[in-house]
Amino acid sequence: MYASREDIGYDFGDDSKVASKPIKPNPNIDGGWAWMIVLSSFLVHILIMGSQMALGILNMEWLEEFNQSRGLTAWVSSLSMGITLIVGPFIGLFISMCGCRTTAIIGGILNALGWTLSAYASNVHYLFLTFGVTAGIGSGMVYLPAVVMVGQYFQKRRALAQGLSTTGTGFGAFLMTALLKYLCTEFGWRNAMFIQGAISLNLCVCGALMRPLSPKDLREKYVVRNDSEENRAKALSHSTETIKSNGVLGEEPEKKEEAANEEVLGSVQHTEIGGKSGSGRSMYGLRLFKTVSQLTVTVRKGFALWYSSYFGAASLFTNRVFVAFIIWALFAYSSFVIPFIHLPEIVKQYNLSRQDNVFPLTSIIAIVHIFGKVILGIISDLPCISTWNVFLMANFTLVTCILTLPLMQTYIGLAVVCALIGFSSGYFSLMPVVTEDLVGTKHLANAYGIIICANGISALFGPPFAGWIYDITQKYDFSFYIAGLLYMVGIIFLLIQPCIQKKQSREKSTEEAQV
Repeated sequence: MYASREDIGYDFGDDSKVASKPIKPNPNIDGGWAWMIVLSSFLVHILIMGSQMALGILNMEWLEEFNQSRGLTAWVSSLSMGITLIVGPFIGLFISMCGCRTTAIIGGILNALGWTLSAYASNVHYLFLTFGVTAGIGSGMVYLPAVVMVGQYFQKRRALAQGLSTTGTGFGAFLMTALLKYLCTEFGWRNAMFIQGAISLNLCVCGALMRPLSPKDLREKYVVRNDSEENRAKALSHSTETIKSNGVLGEEPEKKEEAANEEVLGSVQHTEIGGKSGSGRSMYGLRLFKTVSQLTVTVRKGFALWYSSYFGAASLFTNRVFVAFIIWALFAYSSFVIPFIHLPEIVKQYNLSRQDNVFPLTSIIAIVHIFGKVILGIISDLPCISTWNVFLMANFTLVTCILTLPLMQTYIGLAVVCALIGFSSGYFSLMPVVTEDLVGTKHLANAYGIIICANGISALFGPPFAGWIYDITQKYDFSFYIAGLLYMVGIIFLLIQPCIQKKQSREKSTEEAQV
């Protein structure tokens, strides 16, 4: 297996000349303010992902209030969870233009607005728009920056940092479930959503903590990391020419674009200086023109980077291993969500409600999930361990548990399988790390946006599909079997594509050596 981009055969913009210079790393990389970024991301996961895991409380209130079918009402929660992830690629455009901090603050306001407007819902369709779409988009605008910022601030302990920050999902599931139960009991579901909207404004505070690194600091982190990966690549005897032949995201177009932008702004500044002798109205017009020009340059530059990442000659989709990663993501997330949705009904069918009320199986998944993220992150950061291998082993364990769960008909058996599901699903904390290894820090926002978009599609259609299978067969067994088999297809793609890539790289190396 492989552990870095060089092993795969991709080099996104490495510069050996710069890497040869001794560089003093920023103290905020892997320390200092980096831990405040982890705290901010941790709180974001509590407020967003934790709240979504607790939507079952509100779902029961909506069923009672609007007297609609369970399938129609469930789409409110599915829309919110799915849209949060599906909008990832478009949030990458906002990050490219405005930065993570501004994007997260705007998202926090939008999320709070969605919760607040939902308190005045008159029907389920109203909730589709206010809670499913508005709050979902706001959640996505905060969630992606929270993940990207952790990746930017950490180099050596990325997996541990991502693991610590994403444990907020488990803690949030407990905290938000208890909070929403209390609020609905004491004040009613409408006032509960209004209060939750006020609490969600704390997402703006989390966004304000996302202090951006300077371009110089990002280059230093990128160069230092590339230097260490280059040493590993040499140890594995990969030729530089072969790596470059597999696809490089060039820097020349970006440099030309920056030069053109600086020329435009320079001409505006020159005009402003030359017009100081003019009237005050003319000066105001020049300043306004300068501001608009700067905004236009920022938007053009951000859109150019976003567009080139997805559709240009240097598109992320030219990376075949990354494409295989997307196919895996289309099937993976539903295998984690489906047990949360359907386990209560399975427990009821097996007459295990008394034991489940004492210690719910979904709570076992959530608790062990917290430890799984941290432990897998620590293991992945060990110098002798490949993050990719840990990621694959966790996936194999999870798919085995999904296929095994329908065979368990006792509470103890279900509890053991649920514990394994919780621990192995801790690989979610490794997803940003694996993505960064595939495409590099510079393209992490756009690439991870695509991955969580695929996860969102999986979360949006997975549970309804499982319910549809139950309506046909009157059993949940086939829902888990089909989900597990589709999940296995995604894992096979992850295994096959890197092997093909390595074989092609070796063949090219042999041909060039013969020439």
